[in-house]
Amino acid sequence: MTRYARITGTGSCLPPQRLTNADMVAMLAPRGVETSDEWIVERTGIRARHFVADGVYASDLAADACRKALEAAGAAASEIDLIIVATSTPDMVFPSTAAILQHKLGIAGCPVFDVQAVCSGFIYALTVADSLIRSGTASKALVVGSEIFSRLLDFNDRTTCVLFGDGAGAVVLEASDTPGILATDIHADGKHTGILCVPGHVSGGQILGDPLLKMDGQAVFKLAVGVLEDTARTVLAKAGKTTEDIDWLIPHQANIRIMLSTARKLKLPQDKVVVTVDEHGNTSAASIPLALDHAVRQGKVKRGDTLMLEGVGGGFTWGSVLLDF
Repeated sequence: MTRYARITGTGSCLPPQRLTNADMVAMLAPRGVETSDEWIVERTGIRARHFVADGVYASDLAADACRKALEAAGAAASEIDLIIVATSTPDMVFPSTAAILQHKLGIAGCPVFDVQAVCSGFIYALTVADSLIRSGTASKALVVGSEIFSRLLDFNDRTTCVLFGDGAGAVVLEASDTPGILATDIHADGKHTGILCVPGHVSGGQILGDPLLKMDGQAVFKLAVGVLEDTARTVLAKAGKTTEDIDWLIPHQANIRIMLSTARKLKLPQDKVVVTVDEHGNTSAASIPLALDHAVRQGKVKRGDTLMLEGVGGGFTWGSVLLDF
């Protein structure tokens, strides 16, 4: 019997503090950084984002999202035999955020690890979990994206500091005898490292380099639109499907113009695109599972729907997953 992996539950977590564009304008003004709601919305589609409080870490957001996903799946934490956390903002240098999350969920023994592919992280993590379940190594996994990008932002740079937010999203992925994940496709090209990065690191107890996010927005936009169309068509071909089979496109929530441009290239109507970037900003590896959970809980995404998940992020990394929900 062929073994497949299916999503059986979704969950998400947003920190309580919600900052509108007006709040950001007020926060940045004393620094002499000028921006406006109109400027942000026109270029990105973002109207609000959430920031964590001091003392809150990626594992905290992940734990909340996981508990909700487990409840939705009707599963107990003790049944989980694999945890993969996609994050670029780990709690510590080591151990992995997944190990810390495992303890917070009250379980032990199963393999856990982090995946670092920035905004494509959840796509990478889901691809790995799918492979491990298909091979029989795992049967019930938690796949999580959790990020605290507010701590990487340069609040003197209006082109980046208004774009990002904090949050987490999680899914329970279970072995099944009916297809769930139909095909996956992941890629990277390290020559683009410089257009989106945080170039600092810790050495001898000091931060060397610049620990704040740097981005060449125009270069990222140009690259993202091209690779997202390519990976979408590739994963459809792998699954023997066409764009007409897609019920919902759930892209990485970075910029509404990139998202809608990809939909147009795939000839998908705008009303088939799940959009949460307006309320959450760019939450990096958390954005796709967060958007998926919100669409499920709003009654948009239903059992039996065919979903295209796709993302692109620093590295540069990119990829897609086609699945029957």
